[in-house]
Amino acid sequence: MELRVLKYFLMVAREENITKAAQLLHVTQPTLSRQLMQLEEELGVQLFHRGKHNVTLTEDGMLLRRRAQELVSLSEKTKMELQHKEEMPTGEIAIGCGETKSMAALSEKMVSFRQKYPLVQFSIYSAIADDIKERLEKGLLDMGLLVEPVDISKYEFIRLPLKEQWGVLVRADSQLAEKEFVTPEDLRGVPLLMVRRELVKNELANWFGDSFDQLEIAATYNLIVNAAFMVEQGLGVALCFDLGAVFENLRFVPLTPRMETGSVLVWKKNQMLSAANALFIQHIRNTI
Repeated sequence: MELRVLKYFLMVAREENITKAAQLLHVTQPTLSRQLMQLEEELGVQLFHRGKHNVTLTEDGMLLRRRAQELVSLSEKTKMELQHKEEMPTGEIAIGCGETKSMAALSEKMVSFRQKYPLVQFSIYSAIADDIKERLEKGLLDMGLLVEPVDISKYEFIRLPLKEQWGVLVRADSQLAEKEFVTPEDLRGVPLLMVRRELVKNELANWFGDSFDQLEIAATYNLIVNAAFMVEQGLGVALCFDLGAVFENLRFVPLTPRMETGSVLVWKKNQMLSAANALFIQHIRNTI
């Protein structure tokens, strides 16, 4: 498969119309149709359902679209890393970030780094740790800012100093909102919004102790903003850590006994780093 043909395929998948895609790609419609047919022959699958006026992806086509997007993104990222202007580092540093206050500290380092190396760009991908690790393995991200607990055996890392405090996000009219802290007993019989990651669930299970198996789980979530909307509508209270975000009509109440979470900036062991990535890592080590 040629990258050029994959880009043709992605354009047709996006537009769902070969004629329109051909115009955007500045090729003739017969040429584009032939390239798509040759791609299907090469892969031995049908990629499109062809109608009179549009085309839609088959299941195989949807799988190829995901893989093609990754391949094209990795190709463009590699080109940027290999570009140089005299001795000034250039290119893109792609970082996956979880929801954590440590993003403020990392952002501060990004600002001071770009003051020294203004030709370097940052690309930020927000997700939970499991998604970030998957993209690190595929080479789509250079680094990941991961919220613990997380398995970092495959990575080099820098541990960031800030700790997150766990608590519950509740409606302002809830009885829990009147408390200074909440205990495991306070949450018995209360519908809870639970984080999805298994490692984090295990940490919370330790905090709840024997009552964990009797909890009422109303929903699971991976992004606190979505959880906040569910809390506001009355689905339950969200177990989360305090990001300092101000949500209208909601209040964060800390857990007691106190429960804290750290974060780490990681990158793959034994990988060749671009000049920009190596300099950024060194910059963080020197300034943290």
